[in-house]
Amino acid sequence: MKFFVIGFGQCGGKILDLFLENEKMRGSGITIKTLAINTARTDLMGLKHVPMRDRILIGQTVVKGHGVGTDNKLGAKIAQDEIETILSAIDERGTHEIDAFLIITGLGGGTGSGGAPVLAKYLSEMYSEPVYVVGVLPAPEEGKLYSLNAARSMVSLLKYVDNLILVDNGAWKFEGLSLKESFAKINEEIVKRLAVLARAGEPVEEGMIGEMVIDSAEVINTLRGGGISAIGYATSLAEEKKKPPVSKIKLPFFKKKEEREPNIMEEDKATKIASLVRRAALGRLTIPCNIRSAERALVLVAGPPEHLDRKGLEKAKIWLEDQIAGVEVRAGDYPTRRTKYVAALVVLANVTDIPRVKQLQRLAVEAKEEIEEVEKERIEKTLAIFDEDIEPLV
Repeated sequence: MKFFVIGFGQCGGKILDLFLENEKMRGSGITIKTLAINTARTDLMGLKHVPMRDRILIGQTVVKGHGVGTDNKLGAKIAQDEIETILSAIDERGTHEIDAFLIITGLGGGTGSGGAPVLAKYLSEMYSEPVYVVGVLPAPEEGKLYSLNAARSMVSLLKYVDNLILVDNGAWKFEGLSLKESFAKINEEIVKRLAVLARAGEPVEEGMIGEMVIDSAEVINTLRGGGISAIGYATSLAEEKKKPPVSKIKLPFFKKKEEREPNIMEEDKATKIASLVRRAALGRLTIPCNIRSAERALVLVAGPPEHLDRKGLEKAKIWLEDQIAGVEVRAGDYPTRRTKYVAALVVLANVTDIPRVKQLQRLAVEAKEEIEEVEKERIEKTLAIFDEDIEPLV
């Protein structure tokens, strides 16, 4: 699937940079159009794999290249003021070959949290291609202000995007790692999932044919509707077929038994694929949610061709149909020799039962009330300094 990937803000830029590094290492050859947008010059300069020509610094006259400091209202204003610059950069890179826009951003900060909804609004109005956002939620311990920013950003994004894929920092904690190390690990996990999704509908390696092909139209149909989605992912090492010892090589008169072995192996492959898909759907999702509240689902399995199996995919598809609220489940595979692993990606589209979002809303309301109360007290204390007999001008 041909994405125009836009990393908005510090978090979005880092994930985009890691995504490009991953694609270069794999040598996938997939054409990706990219942009990294930020109000902080140091964040843009810290990127290693996004070409310099694809980095845009906005808000220079307002924040002088120092960022907006978690003020996502200011981030939104700067994006609005410089939207023509951003849209011109997108036009220069061309959009006639892309299947969709993919904006990646952190929802708790300032630049991306504020700017992404503004960009999504204009892209949805100007282009026929769908607009998706990968939004990273702040962990609860990051503070209520970040929760308020995320709630504001989500409410705005859901008005304009074709789908909002959420990633919850709070659900992705790694024992023994610092917050910085943990965030880096989370970014790696996001990139693994995006890498598999980007392969949907793309040309398969020479001499390899998928058993069940998923194209970009099927991804678009799965993600339609403007809701929230979660992604599950699981991998297993593709075991190489071992040659039997000389002493165990069967003689010709065992030929009938030998002919039955491939069928046993096929059943084994099917079971492994179906099990891997279950692990992806029921394991750690990008946003914890009730799988039974999903409206649609998509399964994509990638790996060495001899380890992929149509029967396994069909089993997994039937199982997933029984798990979700809707009946639309699409499944396909992507054979590749560039990995020793088999990976299963499960997209749960338009989920509605998401406890973390409810918690985020509660924290956001508390933050808003506390900010208003602090502001009120500050004004009252300041006015108390002056004599009551002094009349204000207005």
